[in-house]
Amino acid sequence: MAWRLAFTVFFQVYCLISTVGLPLPLQLPAELLQLGGGRLSVDPADLREASGDFGGFTRAEPLAVYHPRGAGDVAALVRAAYSRGGGLRVSARGHGHSVSGQAQAPGGVVVDMSRHGRRAADEDEGRKRALPAYSSAVGGHYVDVWGGELWIDVLNWTLAHGGLAPRSWTDYLYLSVGGTLSNAGISGQAFHHGPQISNVYELDIVTGKGETVTCSETTNPELFFGALGGLGQFGIITRARIALEPAPRKVRWIRALYSNFTEFTADQERLISPKHGGRRFDYVEGFVVAAEGLINNWRSSFFSPQNPVKLSSLKQHTGVLYCLEVTKNYDDSTNTATVDQEVDALLGDLNFLPGTVFTTDLPYVDFLDRVHKAELKLRSKGMWEVPHPWLNLFVPASRIADFDRAVFHGILGSRTSGGPILIYPMNKHKWDPRSSVVTPEEEVFYLVAFLRSALPGAPQSLKELARQNRQILDFCADAGIGAKQYLPNHKSQPDWEAHFRPKRWVRFASLKAEYDPKAMLATGQGIFPSPAHSPPLFSDS
Repeated sequence: MAWRLAFTVFFQVYCLISTVGLPLPLQLPAELLQLGGGRLSVDPADLREASGDFGGFTRAEPLAVYHPRGAGDVAALVRAAYSRGGGLRVSARGHGHSVSGQAQAPGGVVVDMSRHGRRAADEDEGRKRALPAYSSAVGGHYVDVWGGELWIDVLNWTLAHGGLAPRSWTDYLYLSVGGTLSNAGISGQAFHHGPQISNVYELDIVTGKGETVTCSETTNPELFFGALGGLGQFGIITRARIALEPAPRKVRWIRALYSNFTEFTADQERLISPKHGGRRFDYVEGFVVAAEGLINNWRSSFFSPQNPVKLSSLKQHTGVLYCLEVTKNYDDSTNTATVDQEVDALLGDLNFLPGTVFTTDLPYVDFLDRVHKAELKLRSKGMWEVPHPWLNLFVPASRIADFDRAVFHGILGSRTSGGPILIYPMNKHKWDPRSSVVTPEEEVFYLVAFLRSALPGAPQSLKELARQNRQILDFCADAGIGAKQYLPNHKSQPDWEAHFRPKRWVRFASLKAEYDPKAMLATGQGIFPSPAHSPPLFSDS
């Protein structure tokens, strides 16, 4: 028997070497060598890709990268890792858009959930992607999608099959479904539809034991709500059932400027209020910008010299300005005069600076994909593949004015260059309290997102942005702002416990013990101690 097992392992190693074309590390666990189905890779290009992320300042090399053909392969991998003594680090990676190493697995296995591996397998086995369907139980349409699917692909698929689209979005569509659902998924529609985690009906999850569990609000609800916003701690999302609605054809995109922060936030909160009446915008966001940098700010390309509205009215304003950003959806059959009337009525009660309303009409898809267009411009200038020390905070509405004074006018010194700084409010009642996401304990809270980039080849630029981030966090703690990190990045378990608050932490830790008892999954988050017997860290830096 022993010689047969030895020959079997040798043959599998030979086959894998033949597939990859490279010698395998001696420390690759035998449990992984016995995997069938998906492709296990130690190709340096795969390892290098999986070692980094969009943040660009954290690198950790995995032992291998696994390309699954489907959910069964993911489950087989996790079972193999689970069977290995103390376990083995396993992290799912979608589009690699984490900013602090959250999807990295030093000395472990990164599961490449991207669609390209799945597409080839689907074609080989004749499988077809699920079409949108209607459910009387939920009273609407839905579509089942692979956890590694990009939202842009979901959009294109559902539009092509029924003119449907998901209800809630992120600003950037080249993110994976499983990735955003493991955090929350927010954009300017969240005030009305809630985050993306409030718009999913069902999940298939591979737990840390390698078990595939279907869950929903009524079936295995603890895992369902735990995984939504659960930072990948309880399992890998392999399928999600996403709520859909009829997609509009066009968008009226409007921006207006403010110099008074109190008026800016009062108008934002008025626009998202359920008491505002039946009329509403479909999207409400905003951002902060230095007056002198308005034209050059990449997010402000909307304010182009070709825009017929003049910026001469801004000459008297220096320092910080605030931009309200809203949209109104409509269809080809809608009379533009009707759209004009609705927009004028909604803008009529607002207190923006006179002469600073900027309007454009464009296809719905072009609006949703607007950030990707900016990405392409930045890539052409070599400004995309740079470090992104992003900081995202949820700030309670009662303290947002204090935050403005201390951060925008204090720590940043009215300098807002380096990338967009978003600020917009949301309604807490649109967030299911059973999910794992932590928000401030007020009905209205703001996302404040510092989406800044370091200068290429300038380490001091990264250090300065990181220093400012630390100052902002220290201010929030010292002043008792009650802010909570979105896409959180804490350095110790006590910090994580404080993030979740005592009652939620007990629930979170209990779910971890039940569904990932060896703490193998998503160890890059740094929430729980990593497996004791994981291989050592290998770095290509």
